[in-house]
Amino acid sequence: MKAFVLAAVAALAAVAAPASAQEFTGARVGATVGYDNVQGAEDVAYGAVVGYDAAVAPHVTLGAEATIGDSTVSGAGLKASRDVAVSARAGYVLTPNVLAFGKVGYATTRVEAFGAHTNLEGVRFGGGLELAVTKNVYVSAEYARTEYEADFGGRDQALVGIGFRF
Repeated sequence: MKAFVLAAVAALAAVAAPASAQEFTGARVGATVGYDNVQGAEDVAYGAVVGYDAAVAPHVTLGAEATIGDSTVSGAGLKASRDVAVSARAGYVLTPNVLAFGKVGYATTRVEAFGAHTNLEGVRFGGGLELAVTKNVYVSAEYARTEYEADFGGRDQALVGIGFRF
């Protein structure tokens, strides 16, 4: 029993130890959830992300990502739903465990406004931080702004997430 307890403690310590040599490179997948504001109507956004990052200099990464999400925003004659985006991403490794990143790309969102469905297109930009919990697991926090076409206005999101690198 004592050996089992020691083995369990050692396994937990190995999993909980911070990734001291994390490079923030390779393929990744994750899930996000957070605050969503579309035209002043507020609620929750949630989604999934897939991406790839490559080291291009000792502390610099470049990559691409695709996201798909949904929203519970509904109010003032507006209901937001499906949201798809593709973005280019640039990051800077602040410490072995922390990556600061910025991104810019294309987004399309399905909305229902006063009973009519439409797809809005726009530019999405933002930034955030990733914290490597282990070599393959990270948590993230980011802000994203989308500016839509046709004078529709914009969307603000503050998201937290968890992801896995391969």
